[in-house]
Amino acid sequence: MRWFKFSVLILLVLFGIYAAVMYFFADESKSFTVEKEIDYPVEKVFPQFSNLQNFVRWNAYFSSQKLSVDYFRPYEGQGSALAFRDKEHGRSGEMYIRYQNPRQTLRYQLFENDDNTPYLIDIRFVPVSDTRTRIVWFVHTPKLPLLKRSANFWTEEDFVDDLSRSMVNLKNILSNKVDRDEQLNHITYDSLIVEKYEGSLLLGVNVSTSNKKDALFKNIVLNHNKVYNYVTVDLGKHEDEIGLPILITDPSNFREKEVSYFYGIPLSRKMGITDNNFSFRTVNPSKIYSIYFKGNYSARQRPVSELLQKARRDTLRSSMLMETFIVPPEEGKDVIVKFSLPVYR
Repeated sequence: MRWFKFSVLILLVLFGIYAAVMYFFADESKSFTVEKEIDYPVEKVFPQFSNLQNFVRWNAYFSSQKLSVDYFRPYEGQGSALAFRDKEHGRSGEMYIRYQNPRQTLRYQLFENDDNTPYLIDIRFVPVSDTRTRIVWFVHTPKLPLLKRSANFWTEEDFVDDLSRSMVNLKNILSNKVDRDEQLNHITYDSLIVEKYEGSLLLGVNVSTSNKKDALFKNIVLNHNKVYNYVTVDLGKHEDEIGLPILITDPSNFREKEVSYFYGIPLSRKMGITDNNFSFRTVNPSKIYSIYFKGNYSARQRPVSELLQKARRDTLRSSMLMETFIVPPEEGKDVIVKFSLPVYR
């Protein structure tokens, strides 16, 4: 009995100390500001925040694979909303866009679980230049009762960590989308270009097929659809999360009866795959000679020959040819392809 009373007394003392610490040292709520910059213009950045379906895809707060999200009309801008349930982490809640001044400011309200008081998040977009935007986050956390205020000790740190991961995701999405738009808008055909290739990680298939008449191109179209469907349907990747498809082959195989090639789509990182027909291939950074070509795929020998002749004149070697399809290959249509020859001594 004496030990029981002593234990109760100890618990009361500890409880009192904890309550005193929370009262004097833990904030009832917190306000803080975080600034980030990204190398894309505000007109490209703002839609990733004002459309909640875009926002969920790159924001680390919503990164759980078991996240279930319902979106409510309007799906973009002031008045749009979502409800989410995260089975993996036992979270649920709702998010609203309460105010929007296009390309300048946004105001979110985020309700977690059954709390009636939301997080208030104001975001300001500041164009630093034509190609760079500063994003300023003003965050105000909900008031917490005395015994729950310990959460405010790490709220800001957790937010900054999540935001850093989110900005990496956002950059990956924008890089695919913007680079694709830029390539289509600024192509100069049939001119040889010397570039630095940054490397890529491809997910695709290894193929051997006949080189008779149009058999090769038909096979490429078939495998493009195969790889694209696997990446977008089975792996759930969106169009602006993936790069332009790349075919890798031997640059001197035009006259061979059978051609071997790898056809893949660039991804930002490796992930688990269950289909043995697909594999990853890493393309290392290198110096490349490139030519943009538009026309029938069977006429590709001329631009490729130009690349090989340039490499020979410069006494450089190459072991593979990269064919980047700027527009997905389709039967009966001309192709828009960037032929690239990685070169080295």
